[in-house]
Amino acid sequence: MKTLKIHSAENITIEDAAIPEPGEGEVRVRMMYGGICGSDLHYYFEGRNGAFVVTEPLVPGHEMSGVVDLDPSGRLAAGTRVTIAPATYGTSEPGIEDRPYLWPNGSYFGSASTTPHTQGGMSEYRVVKDFMIRVLPDGLGLKEASLAEPLAVALHAIAMAGGVEGKKVLVTGSGPIGLCLAAAAVVKGAAEVTATDVLDGPLSRAKSLGVHHTINVREEQIPALAYDVVFECSGVGPAISPALAAARRGGTVAQVGMLPDREIGVNLAPFVSKEVTYVGCFRFNDEIGEAIELLAAHPQLAGVITHVIDADDIVEAFQTARNSQESGKVVVSLWLDEQD
Repeated sequence: MKTLKIHSAENITIEDAAIPEPGEGEVRVRMMYGGICGSDLHYYFEGRNGAFVVTEPLVPGHEMSGVVDLDPSGRLAAGTRVTIAPATYGTSEPGIEDRPYLWPNGSYFGSASTTPHTQGGMSEYRVVKDFMIRVLPDGLGLKEASLAEPLAVALHAIAMAGGVEGKKVLVTGSGPIGLCLAAAAVVKGAAEVTATDVLDGPLSRAKSLGVHHTINVREEQIPALAYDVVFECSGVGPAISPALAAARRGGTVAQVGMLPDREIGVNLAPFVSKEVTYVGCFRFNDEIGEAIELLAAHPQLAGVITHVIDADDIVEAFQTARNSQESGKVVVSLWLDEQD
């Protein structure tokens, strides 16, 4: 089988490997599509994602869809269309028993946070634990299903913020996660959704997904005290102070974008004087089931995907994904043949 492997910064190869054999409690999946995430971009362009350095060949990809190739248990028939919940949970701790995604010693597809690295899904075949499998409903395509993981991240943030129904919502940063979040807020009944960015391309995509207003922050200030819930999705330090200022008194700011692991200058006066709730959001719990349902019920959510690029052109795929003016979510097709 063919597989993608990142070796270091801007060093990725297509290699041949043996088709893996599933063991007890495992399923072999013929992988079809894989979305490029921000962490994949860091691993490819920098050879690291924050503190996690690529020290051995790393298969990227945790936003995956495909079909069952072999289930030794016989539970799932060959050809069953699936997506994958990419987390293996670690050891529970007091106070977070109901949040396994926070348990230490867990792992995640396509991550150098563990040694050996946890390989991702951008291969022709991948063996996964059976509890990771999520069967797709009729009518939901495999390409669209590759959005289930990032949409689950967005839905988790909405849950952490206490919901959006009937609320005025601001989403700062209109990259793929911001677009998923803004689109999800619209379909989940937010009274008004505003999206921001520094580029017009992402804002145009946000408008096409149904957001009510957009703000190019290079040209216009975000109004203060205007929003019930603010989702900070850009992951850049200078965006935090405006997000805190934009929340109404008693409002909520959810930090969705991953921030650099260093001290950041932030104006906390609005946070204190308005009693703003500031909550961190990390990956997701079990929201991938809801994500699948929403993708099936609201086909417009698939508008987050702007490019589908063949795995043989993986360098082009990464370069396109980094160009946020021109691209939203870039999805890699994994050596599909005519029958796929």
